[in-house]
Amino acid sequence: MACSLAAGALAVPLAHADPKDLKHRQQQAQSQVKHARQDLDESSSRLRTAQAAVDKAVRELSAARAEYRSASTRLQAAELRDQEMQDRLDAAEAKLAEAEGDLAAGQAALTDQRAKLTDTVTDIYEQGDPQLLAFMSLLKSQSTTDLTRQEALNDAIVGRESMAYDDLHAAEVLLQVRENQVQTARDDVEVQRQAAADHLVTMERLQQEARDAKNKVVGLVVSRRDARAAAVTARRADLQDLQEAKRRENHVRQLILAAARRSRGGYTGPTNGLFIRPVPGAITSPFGYRIHPIYHYWGLHDGTDFGVSCGEPMRAVAGGTVIARYWSDVYGNRLYLSLGQINGKNVTAVYNHATSYRVGVGAHVGQGEVVGYVGSTGWSTGCHLHFTILVNGTAVDPMNWLP
Repeated sequence: MACSLAAGALAVPLAHADPKDLKHRQQQAQSQVKHARQDLDESSSRLRTAQAAVDKAVRELSAARAEYRSASTRLQAAELRDQEMQDRLDAAEAKLAEAEGDLAAGQAALTDQRAKLTDTVTDIYEQGDPQLLAFMSLLKSQSTTDLTRQEALNDAIVGRESMAYDDLHAAEVLLQVRENQVQTARDDVEVQRQAAADHLVTMERLQQEARDAKNKVVGLVVSRRDARAAAVTARRADLQDLQEAKRRENHVRQLILAAARRSRGGYTGPTNGLFIRPVPGAITSPFGYRIHPIYHYWGLHDGTDFGVSCGEPMRAVAGGTVIARYWSDVYGNRLYLSLGQINGKNVTAVYNHATSYRVGVGAHVGQGEVVGYVGSTGWSTGCHLHFTILVNGTAVDPMNWLP
């Protein structure tokens, strides 16, 4: 739609333009575009608002997606950590189970050892006190050989008792070691369980953050869709306004061409110094071809923009007659001032975006007379005068006519 309008309704009619001149203008405009401010004056406030909403939604969606990716990455890292902690807890519990099994076995072994010690000692002492028996045997020895044999027998009896007690002590020591191992394993399990519980809280928080980030992305996707739909609607309305503006503009152009055909005489001579500037402000956007900052078509900016404050008087660049004055959603308050025939061509000055005008259709004004006041009506982002010169109904560079 934008391309077709760029070629038709949105572009100033170029039927009478010379191809060489058009190419020259395009080359000039390409140079101007590099330095000109690509402002938003050529769009309605509704479209600027809608476009700003789209841009905002895109930025926020990009940020939200980055936030979601970050949350997901943190959650994935936490899940890996959670698995590691679970593995450690499983290992600690397995070690505890093994230690408890060893402890149970040790307790059974100690019980068995005590039973054996009881049997051994009982068997020994049933035959009397080993120490006393050994002493009595020594007294009864008749020879050195008997004495040696008796000592060996007594040592065996006493050694058997000592070994029984040593085995019991060893079993008791081993059982204590296993009890210590069980306690250590239990402590380790408790540490791992507490760490897992603390990490579970972290996991739940990260999962919530990831859910929130995902929901935010989903919400912003919907917002972006709605913003784009609003922008499309606003753009469609803008195009309709442009078509209406061009229709009325073409109607006035036909009036100008009809007047040009009827006109006789007029001014003939040099044009240098013939006109004065409509306002004293600096040029903020020159006449020429450029890429439209919103619709992106290659088209003609059919006037010169002067940056001045709202309320600044706008003056007639030369004496003339007001032939049209109306409101346009695109151009705001608009006024056409016919300057008559100059060197055989009908010349018209057009004032746009005014806050108000002092003169009406049919009024005759002299050069320098105030015709209205600068404003920011229609498609405008700030106070300025969009000033156009039409020669036989076709827009030309106003600066070729102004000092």
